[in-house]
Amino acid sequence: METYTFEQLPQAVSLLHEKLNQIERLLLERQEQQKPDEIFNTAQAAAFINVSVATMYSKVCNQELPVNKRGKRLYFYRSELEEWIKGGRKRTADELRLEAQEHIIKSKKYRRY
Repeated sequence: METYTFEQLPQAVSLLHEKLNQIERLLLERQEQQKPDEIFNTAQAAAFINVSVATMYSKVCNQELPVNKRGKRLYFYRSELEEWIKGGRKRTADELRLEAQEHIIKSKKYRRY
């Protein structure tokens, strides 16, 4: 940690003030970028994931989609639908091959003779 003389204190305080202003500006920008999670009804959610409303009800019935229910109404959070979409990612052949190799290596480690 750097020590300052009495003569250097005004410059150090000025530098600290500038850095605090930068941090405050960054925090405000970040806060503006973060908007509250959108809530969709069934029709909006169906349009968002590009399926029919009937398909939405089918997926909810089969517990394939994250859903919130209030009374008889269904609500969907945009972030949860996005995560659901990301969760359906298919692995590439290289990823599958690597996963298989790792599984073989693990099984050889724990194999007892």
